[in-house]
Amino acid sequence: LPRCRSSAAVWGPSNGNRFQAAMKLVSIRLSLSELKLPYSDPNARASPQTCLSTGGGGGGSYHSPASHILEADGMRLLLDCPIDLFALAAFAPVPLAGDAEGLIRAVPRYWAPAAAAAAEAGGVDAVLVSSAMGMLGLPFLTGLPGFAHTKVYGTEVAVRIGKLMMEELVEMHREFVRYYGPDTVETPEWMEGEKLIELISLLQKPVIEDEGKDLTSLMPLYSPANIEECMQKIKTVKYGEEVCFNGILMLKAYSSGLELGNCVWSIKGLRASITYLPSSVFVSAHALDFDYGSLKENDIILFSDLSSLNDMDKDNEKLDEHAMDETDENSSYLCNNDDIKEEIERISFVCSCIIDAIQSGGSVLVPIGRLGVILLLLEHLSELLNSSGMKVPIFMISESAEEIIPYTNALPEWLCKSRQEKLFSGEALFGHVELLKEGKLVMFPHLFSKGLLAAWKEPCIVFCPHWSLRLGPAVHLLRRWHADKRCLLVLEQGIDAELSLKPFMPLSIQVLECAFLSGVKVRKIDPLLGVLKPKFVLLPEDLKSRCPVKERPWSLLYYSRGQTIEVPNIREDFEVHLATNVAFGLQPRQLDGTTAVARLRSKLLVSNGQYMLAAAEKPKNQSKRHLLHWGAVDPDRLLSALQEKGMVCSFAAMMIVLQIVNPLF
Repeated sequence: LPRCRSSAAVWGPSNGNRFQAAMKLVSIRLSLSELKLPYSDPNARASPQTCLSTGGGGGGSYHSPASHILEADGMRLLLDCPIDLFALAAFAPVPLAGDAEGLIRAVPRYWAPAAAAAAEAGGVDAVLVSSAMGMLGLPFLTGLPGFAHTKVYGTEVAVRIGKLMMEELVEMHREFVRYYGPDTVETPEWMEGEKLIELISLLQKPVIEDEGKDLTSLMPLYSPANIEECMQKIKTVKYGEEVCFNGILMLKAYSSGLELGNCVWSIKGLRASITYLPSSVFVSAHALDFDYGSLKENDIILFSDLSSLNDMDKDNEKLDEHAMDETDENSSYLCNNDDIKEEIERISFVCSCIIDAIQSGGSVLVPIGRLGVILLLLEHLSELLNSSGMKVPIFMISESAEEIIPYTNALPEWLCKSRQEKLFSGEALFGHVELLKEGKLVMFPHLFSKGLLAAWKEPCIVFCPHWSLRLGPAVHLLRRWHADKRCLLVLEQGIDAELSLKPFMPLSIQVLECAFLSGVKVRKIDPLLGVLKPKFVLLPEDLKSRCPVKERPWSLLYYSRGQTIEVPNIREDFEVHLATNVAFGLQPRQLDGTTAVARLRSKLLVSNGQYMLAAAEKPKNQSKRHLLHWGAVDPDRLLSALQEKGMVCSFAAMMIVLQIVNPLF
């Protein structure tokens, strides 16, 4: 911490009135809580920010969110620690029927650039998690020695769902281990030579650096013990709950609207207030709406919502195309229902395609990992099936489903207002509740679960995790139905369909690739910034071509993967809060008509993100301290003094003791 360089407090013309008013309050014995003094920190410097990853395929996929390292007030923060599931598609599913088509036939390694970069940096002080997907890479970190004291923060819902997802991933990964055997080699053959070059070409993205020598980002999957160790380091928070990290940074999570438990982070420190803004949705059909109003006036916005870079936003609009001057107009434009109406129409279209496939005699496979999308699909399917009178079994095959699906009906405070109103009217929060009661929706943890064979009937609708179509029931069911042109496969945009479907060729099954709402659209970025009124905005480099030419009240900085940029200091001077007891002890002397000076003895502390001058400890009474003697010892005088005390000893024995006590004697 910075230290005070002077023991005298001086008030000049700028704050003399404040001082005189404070002293007047003291003299008439009114309550004085604190006195604020300007303080300049000689160690103040810019805040570096490094983008570690930009999501699967570089497009900011929901399943592979971006991650960053941010340094603020001497603290190093890791913002999200996901696994990039894009690399998983390079491995052949098991058991593999026929040619591997250039895919790797081995136990998969998982691409975790955020974890690798944080480990290479020597550790981080804290990790802020914005979603369940953003915490899948945490067990790679928390078991390392340098992360023994690292704190992790996330919302209650996101952490619980993330834990279930990690456990499900580990269980499905065991299928590879049972097939190939345990991966005991530190560097497998496929990570060397030409095979590695083929892997890089297959993934169409750099997975190594330093001329092919750095493979730290491809890691063996963690164990259940690593997950438990990881969970012990996590502190869960509610929306709007303020937590203080290390006495310096004040952290708050607010709803992002994208998914249950997803959040944006407000980070308030001594030098600046920072908003970490991952993928967000202003109005949601299931989760609590984006609480952007609580982020107003923060100095810096780290805009990490990269969904606007994917193919879904094809309008190529500029950031300021819908810019408005009035804050109220901006707010009404941001919160209109256009986006959510489009999302509901998209959900309805997917459900109509599912019904068409069922009517033609085919089954439907829906390997989608987004909880909100699954809940909306189930709700609309329930309405369509009831209106058509069709009786079609719906199976949900997932280890985590039996806990997550009922859990969603017990989270009213995390849901949008329309869902909360259903609670007060006595209705079920989601449509899947009725499906479960009527037995139309059945959940099983595994494809080989007891009872599934007895309940199995085709045509049917199956929901299961996607995991890039390499793990779990999606692999086996796709093999069963891939040659049936009556069947339907529903995929979410963000997955490389061509690479993921490669081991299932030739393909006759119908494939519907859907682009669900995943974040802030480009046309709403500038109105959002107009409401938040930041001083600096950090945007991805790919948005530079869409940035406005005309000047804005905020400055724009652009980042790209692997690049470190420094944000200029917002405040060079700070207000130091003077404790009440210190203020009462001041004895100012007037130097001239405008300046007074007073000596004080105090210590500089940092508490709850503020500097505080507290009363210094009184010096201890030196007379009560034990005296310590140092120097050469006269053996004859020492022997005589010991004998006077009644101790019988010889000079030879005493020399041995002295040599033990003082080897230099």
